[in-house]
Amino acid sequence: MLANIHHLPILRSALFAPATRADLLRKLPCSQPDVAIIDLEDGVSSDAKERARSIARSMTQELATTAPQLRLFTRINAVGTSWFAGDIDSALSPELTGIVLPKYESLDQLALVYGVLKQQGLGHLNVLVGIETAQGVAQVEQILRPPIAAVYFGAEDFIADMGGERTEAGLEVLYARSRVVLAARVAGMQTLDQVVVNFHDDDRFVTEATQARALGYTGKLCIHPAQVPLAHRTFSPTPQEVERARRLLDAYQQAQSEQQGVIVFEGQMVDLPLVRRAESILARCEQPLVSRKEEEG
Repeated sequence: MLANIHHLPILRSALFAPATRADLLRKLPCSQPDVAIIDLEDGVSSDAKERARSIARSMTQELATTAPQLRLFTRINAVGTSWFAGDIDSALSPELTGIVLPKYESLDQLALVYGVLKQQGLGHLNVLVGIETAQGVAQVEQILRPPIAAVYFGAEDFIADMGGERTEAGLEVLYARSRVVLAARVAGMQTLDQVVVNFHDDDRFVTEATQARALGYTGKLCIHPAQVPLAHRTFSPTPQEVERARRLLDAYQQAQSEQQGVIVFEGQMVDLPLVRRAESILARCEQPLVSRKEEEG
């Protein structure tokens, strides 16, 4: 397997658009998602898969010219489907930042994907994987390995595979949702949270995003442009959080210079775990966003 050449910033949002809708694909840069995804899988009906590939390829080339700052991925169909090989052969182009591999379940699948990408001269592309089946969740600690760039949890497909039922409270996916983000953290990967299928329900999106951030997710999957700013707002530190983190680190560094290991800061005992939390907050707000051309140059 090859190492990734593209550095991905902290991913707060990943916005999907169906590969058959060139009109929507052209609008992807407008909402400024951290990652934009041309969808060949769930967003495309079986009888439109072949037509979608040619649109995906041409739109990738067009967007690389009109919106070079856009990090563009294509979600192919899963390994084992009748569409997988055709997607690799016909839908991808080197201008992409990466591909999205849905329903990821085994290291053999990952090796196959990297092997065929290399054969097509696309071994430089990042791979973002989706954990969205019972098998994927059951094996998640074993299958999240470099050079996977990032991972998402797909609640809808997971519950369908389980034969369960989605509820507003979401307790039916809490275990899987938590296990995926924990495994990704151990593997050193960013993790994107499940979609909110009712894209008119902003309150539901913000509630889920707030829960996801508390669990350790870095961002959320979006199926409508209006969800992108909600994701960015929720997964970005507030000015108050940033200012407090800076004050805490200043106080801690001063204490370190005076050989104090633990300090009291604004009525709270502060030791290394809280220092790391403050450092994480600053990293999320200070990381520069660079274009694909800047990354490659």
